[in-house]
Amino acid sequence: MVVSSNAGQSPGGRDGMPLDEDVVASIYRDHGAALRRFVLSATRDPQLAEDVVQETVLRVWQQTPEITGSLRSYLYRTARNIMIDNYRRARRRPAEALDGGLTEQAAVPERVDEMLNRVLVEEALLRLSKEHREVLVALHYRRFTVNEAAVQLNIPSGTVKSRAYYAVRALRTILDEMGVEQ
Repeated sequence: MVVSSNAGQSPGGRDGMPLDEDVVASIYRDHGAALRRFVLSATRDPQLAEDVVQETVLRVWQQTPEITGSLRSYLYRTARNIMIDNYRRARRRPAEALDGGLTEQAAVPERVDEMLNRVLVEEALLRLSKEHREVLVALHYRRFTVNEAAVQLNIPSGTVKSRAYYAVRALRTILDEMGVEQ
């Protein structure tokens, strides 16, 4: 895959240094498919999605020293910002110049934010212990009552309440570490 540079930037990357192919290849290998799925769910245009993924990887590569927290979270936030920038840029063009790359253009920023939040929460849930994740999934995704969750998980209802309390605290900590603003 070729990562193209933005206009006005040196073709090599940060500080005129040659683009480190191994770093870029590593980002693509580890995160490219998930990032592409995320972008495609918002754009429906494979070429536009590929452009956004490439620009995301380039920007992240350029910002590597400043990244704190999860790289995948940073990639998703960067892709989200690029999609919103592209949407805003397209809105400034005359109507005949719009190519319809982003669907439902009035709701694109909100839709992208919603998808990003869903992806980040799913990633954060995977970092929880199995017991905490099971309780949160039962209570918040399956909409079980405490008693229904207790029966489903085969634990006392007091344990469900306790695990839910500590699971939410752990989830908040994980989301903070990932750089997700609440």
